Amino acid sequence: MTRSDLVAQLAERFGQLTHRDTEFAVKTILDAMSAALAKGHRIEIRGFGSFSINRRPPRVGRNPRSGEQVVIPEKLVPHFKPGKALRESVDAQVPVLDEPAATPVKSAPSSGV
Repeated sequence: MTRSDLVAQLAERFGQLTHRDTEFAVKTILDAMSAALAKGHRIEIRGFGSFSINRRPPRVGRNPRSGEQVVIPEKLVPHFKPGKALRESVDAQVPVLDEPAATPVKSAPSSGV
């Protein structure tokens, strides 16, 4: 689902709101969440989940083109942890795919060397 899909669904569900009002409401909510995370706050929506900031420590990486070592600085990244109700809802609605039975792997004939 994209942001415009969300706006369209909300506008459809709440007929008293215009498409423009719905778009403004969604934008306002997402902007408020982004601002709170940028300030380092934690966002918790009961039954849905929580958003927080995780710290990725600095590390040494490698430039894939030249192979030389590069220092990658510390990063703060948003993290979402789904709530119990969301996990249970998704688990109940998503069909579990059966894994195919394990078949023995045939080895290539040896060359006798």
